[in-house]
Amino acid sequence: MNAPTGTNHTTPDHAIFLSEIVKTPVYWSDRKIGKLSDLIILDKDKYAEVTHVVVGRPLGDPDLIIPWEKLHLAEPWRVVLDVDQVGPYAVSPPEGAVLLRDYILDKRVLDGEGREIEVVYDVKLVLKKGRLYVTEVDLSKTGLLRRIGLRWLADFISTLAVKIRNQMVAWQYVEPLPGHLDSFKGDIKLKVLKEQLADMAPVDIADILEELGHEHRMALFHQLDTDRASDTLEELDPKVQRDLIASLTKDKAAILINEMTPGQAADLLSVLPWWEVQEILKLLHEENAVKVQAILEKHDVKIVDFAASNFLKFPPDKTVQQTRRAFQRAAKGKEAIMYLYVLDDQGLLLGVIDLKELLMADEEMPLKNIMTTKAVCLNLESTLKDAAVLFSRYSFRALPLTDPQGKMLGVVTYRDVMSLKHLFLL
Repeated sequence: MNAPTGTNHTTPDHAIFLSEIVKTPVYWSDRKIGKLSDLIILDKDKYAEVTHVVVGRPLGDPDLIIPWEKLHLAEPWRVVLDVDQVGPYAVSPPEGAVLLRDYILDKRVLDGEGREIEVVYDVKLVLKKGRLYVTEVDLSKTGLLRRIGLRWLADFISTLAVKIRNQMVAWQYVEPLPGHLDSFKGDIKLKVLKEQLADMAPVDIADILEELGHEHRMALFHQLDTDRASDTLEELDPKVQRDLIASLTKDKAAILINEMTPGQAADLLSVLPWWEVQEILKLLHEENAVKVQAILEKHDVKIVDFAASNFLKFPPDKTVQQTRRAFQRAAKGKEAIMYLYVLDDQGLLLGVIDLKELLMADEEMPLKNIMTTKAVCLNLESTLKDAAVLFSRYSFRALPLTDPQGKMLGVVTYRDVMSLKHLFLL
């Protein structure tokens, strides 16, 4: 059989939704013999791979179960069978086969505690190096519109509000499919469990929270300890931040915000209504509240308001080996752990060490022998603009803040100056 014109299994990576390829015409020996009616998948935890396609045929002819290797894809989406005869493929699906359209679409989605949160409206697939993979399930209403043939309306709605996020859940967060799953029974369950959260980075937890509905989002967020909840809160989209903060007691919100730097705290509070901000400010530590208030109200915008006092500091005679051993404990809860600051007994800044330099240095070497003594510093009169200039010029990830005598007062991170919504202050 001649290979079809257009793309085949060497097609570059291409994303498409299940709703867009079902009912795709299927050709054999240059004639149309039916339509693609379903895909059979093999669940591989982080993704699922399509192993067969199901071809529905007219006039009562039995369905064909075609191995993925026996077909080509042509543009526009069209399936061309590369088999000598179709008769041998008129068989039932293999035992235990999971039919993506028949078994997955319209199934309830349960959270880690078995509560229903959404319904699967569509499935996202990616064609990569000739293989077709399931990467996400779509729980969004735009997925439903796409599914019933109103793709134009789904796209139009999305253009009206750029920040509308489809509720796409990555396949890796779906538990292994139950053995009893079929057309009429079985549920899809998310494997977002408390014991798994401890190993996940805050930015990854934030991604999950943004993909979920309110009820499950709150259930998941409440499983986090204070430090992780605070870090995760910083990573969230402003809309989701508002949703979470509005659902917390003001005391709980204040506890989480107290764990942030003043810049991060101001960035978060800036998305809340004014009266809620005032209530939370009253509950913050007094020093934090003053700095955050100054940032929010743009009072003289001194860089000291952005400084965090919980930085990594070590004495000059401590060896590299001793510092490495103490690092994990010392770094807990600290800002800017990519730098170590070497201070004397009076707190004067003697030098700075990049973490990479610490890892490469000789174990017996004292810190004073590997530190950079000409540190670029901010002072009490420095403004936010001054800090932005230094960050742009030197590409540092943090800058120390010192008083006129050289005593180190705190550290200002790149993120708090260059990556927050408060850039309008510059």
